[in-house]
Amino acid sequence: MMPFRLGLTGSIGMGKSTTAGFFAAAGVPVWDADAAVHRLYAAGGAAVSPIADLWPQAVVGGAVDRAILKSLIIADPTVLAMLEPLVHPLVAADRAAFLAAVRADIVVFDIPLLFEKGTEADMDATLLVTAPTALQRARVMARAGMTEAQFHTILTRQMPDAEKRSRATHIIETLNLDAANACVTALIAYIRETRHA
Repeated sequence: MMPFRLGLTGSIGMGKSTTAGFFAAAGVPVWDADAAVHRLYAAGGAAVSPIADLWPQAVVGGAVDRAILKSLIIADPTVLAMLEPLVHPLVAADRAAFLAAVRADIVVFDIPLLFEKGTEADMDATLLVTAPTALQRARVMARAGMTEAQFHTILTRQMPDAEKRSRATHIIETLNLDAANACVTALIAYIRETRHA
């Protein structure tokens, strides 16, 4: 029986990584889209050679330098338009390999741009992690090196939280970590009950 695929998403500062950690702690395998990109950009990663062909200055010591790549994207918006069709199929292949190898009844796919990229179509259900705007802002601005301009740029790339709420199967508010963890435990139990009903 194929594992139940739960797509986990949430805008920056909403507590998505923490929530993914709760699933992992409960024994549910978690695939992390950002970690997959890190693997692809690392020395020997599948994205290094194609990126080197287009932007040789972005590859340093056999790995993609994310800071240089980021500066290229900021300087020229067409870079991102060329980069995405190159990287997304590699990320999708990484996700498929994870699913094929895993032995579990539920798997979580931690994907920041789940709705933006239409990846929810590959999931059995979706979980949105959310928090009030003021709390989100406070969390993000507390990050080292974060500026108002960077925060604004990130938000413009992400679907508004209200729209995500209308599309998500399940929603967890991360006001309180213990409560959020309890919600994760309850959701795992709910998925198992409904699958075997």
